[in-house]
Amino acid sequence: MSAPAAERRTEGLPQQDAHAPALDVVIPVHNEEVDLAGSVARVHEHLARLPYTYRITIADNASTDGTALVAHRLSHEYDEVRAVFLPQKGRGRALKQVWSASEAEVLVYMDVDLSTDLNALLPLVAPLLSGHSDLAIGSRLTKGARTTRGPKREVISRGYNLLLRGTLRAQFSDAQCGFKAIRSDVAHELLPLVEDTSWFFDTELLVLAERAGLRIHEVPVDWVDDPDSRVDIWRTARDDVRGIARLGWALLRGTMPLAEVSRRLDRKTAAGADGSVGTQVALFAVIGGFSTVAYGLLYLLCRGPFSPFWANATALVLTAVANTAANRRFTFGVRGRDHALRHQVQGLAILAVGLGVTSGSLWLLHATTAQPGAFAEMVVLTLANLFVTVMRFVAMRLWVFARR
Repeated sequence: MSAPAAERRTEGLPQQDAHAPALDVVIPVHNEEVDLAGSVARVHEHLARLPYTYRITIADNASTDGTALVAHRLSHEYDEVRAVFLPQKGRGRALKQVWSASEAEVLVYMDVDLSTDLNALLPLVAPLLSGHSDLAIGSRLTKGARTTRGPKREVISRGYNLLLRGTLRAQFSDAQCGFKAIRSDVAHELLPLVEDTSWFFDTELLVLAERAGLRIHEVPVDWVDDPDSRVDIWRTARDDVRGIARLGWALLRGTMPLAEVSRRLDRKTAAGADGSVGTQVALFAVIGGFSTVAYGLLYLLCRGPFSPFWANATALVLTAVANTAANRRFTFGVRGRDHALRHQVQGLAILAVGLGVTSGSLWLLHATTAQPGAFAEMVVLTLANLFVTVMRFVAMRLWVFARR
């Protein structure tokens, strides 16, 4: 017997059901009256063959054609279909609102054009239902995927994901494939942190998940480009670049409470850095460059009221404190105030050792060489400082900021 219409269709958001389904498959739509019925029928037929309870939620975000009528009819035709009508556009907005209110164990979304082969749905959701992973994404760019689309979209897609790797250090391969799933407990933690309401929503969600130390499962998919796609590629690309800048700045400032999310979900946080030596060396070098410039400026400012010795000491200590704080947050990903004072004391101890090495090198040069020239002193100091730099990085990684 069909469920009452009030249970299958709501004017706002889905309400809590007494018997929550395992899967809630959300299809966000805007002006899709032509394709909606056929796509929902295909999805319903496929889900009926899976060993999980399910619901299909049509998220109509501000359609101006007959999409709402089609969605309403489908909610009465199928017991497992529910229609939600949202007054504002935005795929990200629709997913955020529907997912936030869903009581299903795993939340799925797919594009209405069904460009992704539905045979990838079971591999997508199974790791989430088993507890193996936190999010799952269909990928057109990983090994085993088969994609049919034009060269322009291929270049833009690959270029965008390379940009994400270079700017946000993303490790996932495909941010924008319209075929994703997330555990509901993870969604309820991450969704309040996602600001974008349009196409950058996917990227922002995945980057935050990755920085929070969550496990992202990738499924290679068979994907065929929809020739009737109405996505404005260049406008979307512009908005994505703005989103990257906004998200990157927020991550640099440390305003995202990702460590708290990790603790609540009982995960190991990766909020500050990805832990790879290569990334840490690069960040350490960049911070070292800024520290050198800051030291020079501070020395010039202090040289007026102080003697050269005290101007040098003041500039060295101040830049060492700032350098330790910057490496603590950005290079080694340590958040919060826990052990901050200890880290600073250890940083100053490393500075003292470095001064001892450089001063000792000069002393040894003068003790073994009669009247060494300025060039010899420069060579010795350069080699000593290179050693001190390597020593400082190793000491920070293995002693000061070692993960315990």
